[in-house]
Amino acid sequence: MNTLIGLVIISIGSMGQSSSYVPINKIKNWSWENFWLMQGVFAWLVFPLLGALLAHSLPELINIYTLHSSATLQAIGFGVLWGIGGLTFGLSMRYLGIALGQSVSLGTCAAFGTLIPAMIAGDDLFSPKGLVLLLAVAVTLVGIAVVGYAGSLRSQQMTDEERKKAIKDFALKKGLLIALLAGVMSACFNLGLTAGIPIKEFSIAAGASELFAQNSVTLLVTMGGFLTNLVYCVYMNRKNKTSGEIFRSSRPVLINNILFCALAGLLWYSQFFGLGMGQSFFEPGSVMMAFSWSILMALNVIFSNVWGVILKEWSGAGQKAITFLVLGMLILIFSLVIPNMF
Repeated sequence: MNTLIGLVIISIGSMGQSSSYVPINKIKNWSWENFWLMQGVFAWLVFPLLGALLAHSLPELINIYTLHSSATLQAIGFGVLWGIGGLTFGLSMRYLGIALGQSVSLGTCAAFGTLIPAMIAGDDLFSPKGLVLLLAVAVTLVGIAVVGYAGSLRSQQMTDEERKKAIKDFALKKGLLIALLAGVMSACFNLGLTAGIPIKEFSIAAGASELFAQNSVTLLVTMGGFLTNLVYCVYMNRKNKTSGEIFRSSRPVLINNILFCALAGLLWYSQFFGLGMGQSFFEPGSVMMAFSWSILMALNVIFSNVWGVILKEWSGAGQKAITFLVLGMLILIFSLVIPNMF
């Protein structure tokens, strides 16, 4: 029962993340680097801080980070690397298209983000528990690959002009390398959470609710990611001469954009808020706990494509593409229950 509750909570958070790009479409007259950084202020600083304050007061947080300075720096460092993954993820879409780029990047992220922390924790991947984890990850990768194949079938239904517009800079070798880099770097988020386990354990020992204890670590990782994105967005501001664009906006546009950036940031952060809460319902050291990162990635793929269907992105894709899309999503759903079958 507890496992089911945990899965439901993670699912709700994943649904929020998958919805986070909808408000971005409502942003007006801002260049990418400005609205991306503004939503990042909310997604990676404001809401993670509010989440962490559910566990501790600000002075208590600072004290915990000081006492565990090594874990704090490691979590921030992995966050910086995760930020690189987020930026290169977009490039993988540019060179491979959404279907192939997303499949390679998210598949790599799911595998590395699940298996490396398990190995760091000293788990034997060839023990009965380890083999179940490997099986669950493998099924997740199959599901992501099938969804990616459905996306490639969908692209075949595009006109030459639409396909060229969608993947105008197609480059297989370069794209695969970037997609692999994006996946590995994105997996660093979970490595950051793993590095921050001493902070989480100390928080619980200090009286924080297990529901919110991981929020203190999530804040550190997102802070690191914010630093990476801040540097890149400032660079793009200078390159595109868009510095000050936000402050030159009319009041209605400024209010509109800030509100939708805040909503996008809240929805994006909900995935990791939900992950921390959901994990508190899993047995420590269990396969479900080790597999929880892949669960989040699988659910993100599922709900992202549900939004794609709702927004009619799959209209005209053809019956074969829809069949593989549904099959891939069913495989991903099946992967969620594998750890409880043995």
